[in-house]
Amino acid sequence: MAAMFTISRQFAFCYAHRLQGHTGKCAHLHGHNGTVKIALRNGQLDSQGMVADFADVKNSIGEWIEQTLDHRTILAESDPLANLLREYGEPILTLPTEPTAENLARLIYEQAEKFGLPVAAVTIWETEKCAAEFAPCT
Repeated sequence: MAAMFTISRQFAFCYAHRLQGHTGKCAHLHGHNGTVKIALRNGQLDSQGMVADFADVKNSIGEWIEQTLDHRTILAESDPLANLLREYGEPILTLPTEPTAENLARLIYEQAEKFGLPVAAVTIWETEKCAAEFAPCT
């Protein structure tokens, strides 16, 4: 019988964003206390009996989240507010897409892959009740 091992690590970060063209509240600049769960999966354990060392996960993708996303305003590259905030020295991150929870989950997933982590899925909660997940089709 084939086995699959999965571990996960959660991180919290605060961010602001807005969604251009949205017809609801999200059209306006607002903030979230986000939580992200990164699930790692492998059919084999390493020589120490782990999918990955939790400390390595924290020191790679966890550090990236803190340095890149935490306490940032995240906007689409096309958002005219981005240049204004830069002029005032505000820490911002621009994305080629609208900064939805779905797109942030994909961004974190792709970054975790770049760190060589065996990432299976990334889930991000904007609020306690609203979450988006990104996982590739297999």
